[in-house]
Amino acid sequence: MSDARVFVISGPTAVGKGTLVSRVVAAHPEVYVSVSATTRLPRPGEVNGVHYHFITDATFDELIATAGLLEWATVHQSARYGTLREPVMTALAAGRPVILEIDVQGAMQVRQTLPDAVLVFITPPSWEELVNRLRSRSAETAEQMALRLASAKHELALKDMFDHTIVNDELDIAVSELVEFIGL
Repeated sequence: MSDARVFVISGPTAVGKGTLVSRVVAAHPEVYVSVSATTRLPRPGEVNGVHYHFITDATFDELIATAGLLEWATVHQSARYGTLREPVMTALAAGRPVILEIDVQGAMQVRQTLPDAVLVFITPPSWEELVNRLRSRSAETAEQMALRLASAKHELALKDMFDHTIVNDELDIAVSELVEFIGL
């Protein structure tokens, strides 16, 4: 029996979840990072199976009906996103640690579907730093930024529901802390 585990990496927008996970996997390729499924169409440059598994609404419905997803949600009242159960279970059976980089809502669902999963919350060093990071992206309109910040406030209030919190102030320190926590 393997002692491989699922580690859910979550937190509000702009805390550096993706950067942390990328750095961990670059140093530890044995870690399996789940690729989410989505019903939205690919954006230019996105590759099926690499960035997302692009699937139809009918396929997504079938996955829900057959417990083929560990978690799922409708995002922006249009496309659905979810974590495919089968590749995660295959990686665990092979003894590989698994990382799910998902939103807070998804993390709470995983807590229900995989009670042994370890939930790690990534937080900014301060609210002001989170706002600065989001602004520096320059990717959102003022209205989109306001929505993201409102969501971030709600998500930050849920951090005590997680097993471990990492403050992403200095990236190298946060990466080291995550690697150590996972036990790599």
